[in-house]
Amino acid sequence: MAELRTLVLVLGDQLDLDAAAFDGFDAAQDAVWMAEVADESTHIASGKPRITMFLAAMRHCALALQEQGRPLHYMRLEDPGNAGSLAAQLLADVARLKPSRLLMTAPGDWRVLQALKAAAQSCGLALEIREDRHFFSSVREFAEHARGRKSLRMEFFYREQRKKHQILMDPAQAGSPLGGQWNFDAENRAAFGAEGPGLLPTRSRFEPDEITREVIALVERRFAHHPGSLASFAWPLTRAHALQALQAFISERLPLFGRYQDAIWPGDPWLYHAHLSAALNLKLLNPREVAAAAVAAYEAGQAPLASVEGFVRQILGWREYVRGVYWTQMPGYLELNALGAEQELPAWYWTGATDMACLRDAITQTLTQGYANHIQRLMVTGGYALMLGVRPQAVHAWYLAMYVDAVEWVELPNTLGMSQYADGGLMGSKPYIATGKYIDRMSPHCKGCRYDPAQRTGDKACPYTTLYWDFLMHHETAMANNPRMALQVKNLARLSAEERATVQARADAIRRGEVGALPNALD
Repeated sequence: MAELRTLVLVLGDQLDLDAAAFDGFDAAQDAVWMAEVADESTHIASGKPRITMFLAAMRHCALALQEQGRPLHYMRLEDPGNAGSLAAQLLADVARLKPSRLLMTAPGDWRVLQALKAAAQSCGLALEIREDRHFFSSVREFAEHARGRKSLRMEFFYREQRKKHQILMDPAQAGSPLGGQWNFDAENRAAFGAEGPGLLPTRSRFEPDEITREVIALVERRFAHHPGSLASFAWPLTRAHALQALQAFISERLPLFGRYQDAIWPGDPWLYHAHLSAALNLKLLNPREVAAAAVAAYEAGQAPLASVEGFVRQILGWREYVRGVYWTQMPGYLELNALGAEQELPAWYWTGATDMACLRDAITQTLTQGYANHIQRLMVTGGYALMLGVRPQAVHAWYLAMYVDAVEWVELPNTLGMSQYADGGLMGSKPYIATGKYIDRMSPHCKGCRYDPAQRTGDKACPYTTLYWDFLMHHETAMANNPRMALQVKNLARLSAEERATVQARADAIRRGEVGALPNALD
């Protein structure tokens, strides 16, 4: 066998065939290494849709590599001799293949990076890591932006990115944004009327092919007791399908994306959202082409500036920002718990067995689709866990397990920082808490729920409303010093000592599981 010069490591979220790791690849002396291992699905109990997403996308990528003539060493989950973890499998394959060097694009998970570095060192090889040029900015560039700042605000970073890449900038006035303003949040917070969203574009579905059907059968056998359903699995798993999904969003959903990006409607998870985050995070799409497609739609008069800016903000701003936070703050970021939250995550987060209509809908759809929109994640499932006082690491594990787009670099800051305020305000300027009236304003859930969002005590009191006031009482001193929370804390003065005690008693009952869980969830 010819001597192997380079073994190029490709992980399940690195399915870009033009990644930096392939620069200089020579099929005569280099080879690609990919491995499906149980540990990546069991170090947290990943939901079936997420497991299927990664494994099926990896197998489609392997086929594309072979079609390009790139030598490939691929370990399937069910193959004999599978070592069970990335590090153990790499050690075994290095001993067999004897490459002269190991090379990869920077991974998106601190844990995986440390494991592969240690494995390479133990077999006497250096692991060369190349920049992930999938992103607009590098980690070093973000670190420079963050240097000397006590808090990190996405808005400032986003404006820098807009200027640097000349995206949605006014050509007639240097340094100024199109439309004269940097964001259009005020125009992008509409709820659907009582009649609902009306006729919606059909979601881009990609029916499972033979490769994906094999993976579905494997996941049903191997991970039978993991949460979630695969009955409606239809995500894009190839570059071609991801491009189709992008085009469908730009032409069918983008025009109304901004206006209704915060709206919720029961039983309809898709609405006007993009559904592209999984394809982006697997590297089937490049954020530059995604942002460019949205800008082109605006320039062609096919989508309003408010919608396009709102979408570009998510791609160029928020997505880049959370990656920078992750890599500049790890590994300590994972352990943060600024509010001292220690409550266990309710068991019904894994089943949807709750009598709260908004949570039941969000969790049920998460289990069946591996998807929820950002308001469902931030204000429904996340907001409830925050006000309940759930240990943030438990919330993180749930989000990482349940969503098909969950890779730790993007999921962890969104959960610990934005959703749970566990970093004490490093990322977000305030805890995102609200009474049930917020959900009532953004959706019709409350009209079909047994709880009343206007009540904070009593049997009909909405748990969100009770927990909102309880949260303010628990963190009154700290929140009073937060300019964005001061008015909310001042409202506590309206509550008498007796009312406070009644709220706390109701909140304690919620935490004991006496409120919110369906009867069969208590058996």
